[in-house]
Amino acid sequence: MFNASLHPSSLSGAQHPLDAHGWDSGWADAFAPYAAQGLVPGRVIRVDRGQCDVATADGLVRADTAFVTPHDPLRVICTGDWAAVDPEGVGDPRYVRACLPRRTSFARSTSSKRSEGQILAANVDHAVITVSLAVELDLGRIERFLALAWESGAQPTVVLSKADLVPDPVGLSYLVEDVETVAPGVQVVPLSSTTGEGLDVLSAVVAGGTTVLLGVSGAGKSTLANALVGADVMDVQAARDIDGKGRHTTTTRNLFVLPGGGVLIDTPGLRGVGLWDAETGVGQVFAEIEELAGGCRFHDCAHEAEPGCAVAAAIEDGSLPVRRLESYRKLIRENRRIVAKTDARMRSEILKEWKRMGREGQTAMELKRGRNVR
Repeated sequence: MFNASLHPSSLSGAQHPLDAHGWDSGWADAFAPYAAQGLVPGRVIRVDRGQCDVATADGLVRADTAFVTPHDPLRVICTGDWAAVDPEGVGDPRYVRACLPRRTSFARSTSSKRSEGQILAANVDHAVITVSLAVELDLGRIERFLALAWESGAQPTVVLSKADLVPDPVGLSYLVEDVETVAPGVQVVPLSSTTGEGLDVLSAVVAGGTTVLLGVSGAGKSTLANALVGADVMDVQAARDIDGKGRHTTTTRNLFVLPGGGVLIDTPGLRGVGLWDAETGVGQVFAEIEELAGGCRFHDCAHEAEPGCAVAAAIEDGSLPVRRLESYRKLIRENRRIVAKTDARMRSEILKEWKRMGREGQTAMELKRGRNVR
């Protein structure tokens, strides 16, 4: 549950009461037009049922979001947003009148069939992807999280939680190496909230800016949040021994000020990690494939049977694992389908590609049957 005492209205020596929540000169400049209207700034620390908790210079306030409820689900007010709120004494309840433009946003596709995106956190600098070592590593899922994190504009870090369950240091180092192979440019931190291993490393990462914790249920996010905050701010339930899965102990996204500096957003466990217009993020996760593709003979090489394919050559000599290429293709296809649902031009391009592949398949079949093909 949210603990208001962890969100003081001011800090001794701070230049602004909201500095602890990430306020800076850039946000002050962006807020200037709203200050002229008599509104006050605040950071959204929790949203539920059309209302939100907002940390302001006057303390924690409850505000209604009716005036900032757009039709686009990616524009709804979210934990981490900076808001312009009615000043104290104006109306009951007070209202959020506007949100400042986001610097970054973490979004995924919903599990519904309506082709909608879902905003998970706003104005995030670091994305900590929490992966439990209580179960077998799912490298494909890690790649998905990384693609969304890179696309959001945040710097990802992968935390291998429950590292105390792997007492063999050599075995643990192999697991770290496995994750490092699918996470180029990303720090991988083995961590145990029980023994404290790795907690100092992660604390240094999250000490500046805003960090969001991501992962599936049972990954240990709530336990990790408690360890970073230094208090039991989140309820924790044990994961099932049979498969390491946990129940959703976190049901809302909560923002906490960290004692060592920085801000932390904890999120509910994600059952599905659907991409949402994450082509750039996918490219960063699979940077080695994108680099190899630059050496292919044809700029539109599909990396299948084309002559002069540098990617196929890397598969052949063993420098590129087959699993990586298959995962890359899967995420690219998925992302194109998501984009095509809202982009008519992309739908047309995909349809043309399907027709081209169909013609090539028909030609190959006729050649196999010994027919003359003009």
